[in-house]
Amino acid sequence: MREKPRLALVVAAALLMLAACATATPGGGAAELTVWIMGDSSARFERLVEPFTDRTGIAVDAVAIPWDTVDQKFTTAVASGQGPDLLQIGLSKLPAFAASGALLTLDERTLKSHPGLAAANFLDGIATSATGGARVSVPWVSDTRVLFYRSDLLAAAGLTRPPATWDELRTHARTLAGQGGGRYGFHVPQWDNTLPVIMTWAQGGTIVGADGTIDFDTPAFQRAVDLYTGLYADRSVPPDADFDQVQGFVSGTSPMLVSGPYLAGAISEAAPQLAGKWSVAPIPGGAARTSLLAGSNLGIWGTTDNRDGALQLLAYLAQPRTQLTWYELDAQLPVSRAALADPELTSEPLVSVYAEQLRDAEPLPPVPNWDGETGKALLDALNSIVLTAANRDTALRGLYAATTGTPAT
Repeated sequence: MREKPRLALVVAAALLMLAACATATPGGGAAELTVWIMGDSSARFERLVEPFTDRTGIAVDAVAIPWDTVDQKFTTAVASGQGPDLLQIGLSKLPAFAASGALLTLDERTLKSHPGLAAANFLDGIATSATGGARVSVPWVSDTRVLFYRSDLLAAAGLTRPPATWDELRTHARTLAGQGGGRYGFHVPQWDNTLPVIMTWAQGGTIVGADGTIDFDTPAFQRAVDLYTGLYADRSVPPDADFDQVQGFVSGTSPMLVSGPYLAGAISEAAPQLAGKWSVAPIPGGAARTSLLAGSNLGIWGTTDNRDGALQLLAYLAQPRTQLTWYELDAQLPVSRAALADPELTSEPLVSVYAEQLRDAEPLPPVPNWDGETGKALLDALNSIVLTAANRDTALRGLYAATTGTPAT
């Protein structure tokens, strides 16, 4: 989709930036830091930190932690007291991780030698604090949701532009699915508990009541349920829970879907021949066009044997140049204000859409164990309706009973 700068130049620039803030490893000898990286990005992360190791002599061992084992891995580490030196923390998990007491408090005294870690350097809305107001993490990458669409297939169906509203998306999806051949118009990942929330925001609502607790029992959420279930009733989305969204998009089976910027790299890698035949647009709207503000932070294990080295690595990873390099390597958006404003990034057509959407994005409410409790209850209710023909009112009453009153602030 674009011409990438030569990695050698990027690495050289990162080395120059690192030289300004790095200090010698305590004791003057070599050391090693273990970093838990979620998903499958550990090899690319080790490439990212090569300049850091070259400059400081501190080796970095990046350990890949599958997303579906994150909670178990963290719980075991807390119980044993044996955690990594640094770890990546999805924002939805930050409240629970912070409440464990396992993370180092990043107070003013701790960060006095690392001004680059000041909260003001990062995008508004990204969580840097946790329960009780104690800051225990630093933003690492930002994420939002946009609409991916196959412009070639939309044009072939007589659709001249991507849908701007959810009503238009539903109409577009019916048109695309109506062409037959086993095709659908849109993909709803049955594991994505953020999409129904985005749909609720589009209806002008929220899932947090005036008392600061979760409340799905609202007219706006009811309209979001109508939209979610209506896409299935239209036969516009695949009912298969194992449906591969990348392959579905590449093959044209599902020519529209909502996902994060990371999907762009997966599409380009899987089907370079589709260059110029797909694009992205802001999230469809209604009363609002607000999308999800997500991402990951980095925290330091409270009992690390190399606190100084861990802080040095944290400072290196927060540098704008490092974050731009990470986007080159892993297609994850920076969270540094300076990096997000860098022309190297903003000149990209896709990134300009991501940046536009980030200006109208909200994080999920800071509910402890969102994925395992509130978000799970939400998906269980909706998927029971669309996949097993459960009674709508009964399913929603079960959702309300399971979630109402859950603290969300």
